[in-house]
Amino acid sequence: MDDLGENAMRAAVIAAPGRAAMASAPLPRPGPGEVRVRLAGCGVCASNLTPWEGPEWMRFPTDPGGLGHEGWGRVDALGAGVTGFAQGDRVAMLSDHAFAEYDVAPQDALARIPPSLPDGPVPAEAIGCAFNIFRRSGVGAGQTVAIVGIGFLGAILTRLATDAGAQVIAVSRRPFSLRLARDHGAAECVAMDDHWAIVEAVKAATEDRLCDVVIEATGKQWPLDLAGELVREGGRLVIAGYHQDGPRQVNMQMWNWKGIDVINAHERDLAVRLAGMREAVEALAAGRIDLDALVTHRFPLDRLGDALDMTRDRPDGFVKAVVLT
Repeated sequence: MDDLGENAMRAAVIAAPGRAAMASAPLPRPGPGEVRVRLAGCGVCASNLTPWEGPEWMRFPTDPGGLGHEGWGRVDALGAGVTGFAQGDRVAMLSDHAFAEYDVAPQDALARIPPSLPDGPVPAEAIGCAFNIFRRSGVGAGQTVAIVGIGFLGAILTRLATDAGAQVIAVSRRPFSLRLARDHGAAECVAMDDHWAIVEAVKAATEDRLCDVVIEATGKQWPLDLAGELVREGGRLVIAGYHQDGPRQVNMQMWNWKGIDVINAHERDLAVRLAGMREAVEALAAGRIDLDALVTHRFPLDRLGDALDMTRDRPDGFVKAVVLT
C-alpha cells in the first residue's frame, strides 16, 4: 500500500467548503456479517454538491471517504459469519465512505457484478435509484411522460420509460442534454428556458391533454413548479430530484384542482435500495443501459475536488463523473 503501511489506506476528505484533500486513514476492519471491499472507484452524486458548498449544518473535515456512496470494487476481506461471498468477488456496495481505497458494508448491502460485465465503472447505487424511481412512477405502455431535467438520472429514466412503451417528452436546459435524451429514446425534446413556452410546447405535443406522468429530476424549485403545470388532471407527479438545499413551496391550489397523485420517489429502506442495485447490474449485463454514454468523466481519487466542481458546473458534454482508486 505505497508507503502508508499495511494497516492504513488513502482516502479523500472534504477539508473545507470547496476544498478536498487526501489523508491517510486506518484500514477498516470488517465486523461480523461485514465485507471489506477494495474499491475500484465511486460515482460522484449531485447530492454531494450541497455539502461541497458548505452549508451551516455541514461539519469539516468530513470523515475519510465520507459522502462517497456509489462504490464498486472487489471483496478483500470477510468478517465472521459472512456467506455467499469470497475474496476477489466483484461487487457494488451500499456504503457511505467510498471516496477511499477501501470501505466496509454488511453482506446484505452488496450487489454481485457478474463476470460477463467488462471491467469499468459500475456506479450501481446511482443506476439503482433510477430503477426504483421508475418502479414508483408506474409508467406503462401508451402513456405520455415528461421528464424534467436530463442528466444521468433523467437519461436512464428516459430509456426505461421508452422501453416500457411510453412516449417521453424530455425537458432540459442544455442542448447537449436534449441530444442525450433523444439518443435514449425521447420522442420530443423541449428546451427548459421559458416557463409558459414549455407548457405550450407540451400542450401542443399532447393535443392539450398534458402528461400522464411527470418526473421532476432536478431538485430545484422552478422545475418543480414547471412539473406541476405539465401533469394532466388525475395524472401523477413523481419527485425524483433531491431537494436538499432548503424548503420548497408548491401550488397546492393547482395540485388540488387537478387531483394529481404526488410520489416522493426516494428510498431509505436498505432492501429496496439493494433490489434496485441488483436490477441495475442485471440491466448493465444485458446491455439495456450504456454506461459509455453516461459516465463521461473519470478522475483519480486525489482529484475529487475537480470531479465535484465539474459535477456542479456541468460543462458541455458532461453527464456523470467518477473517481477511480
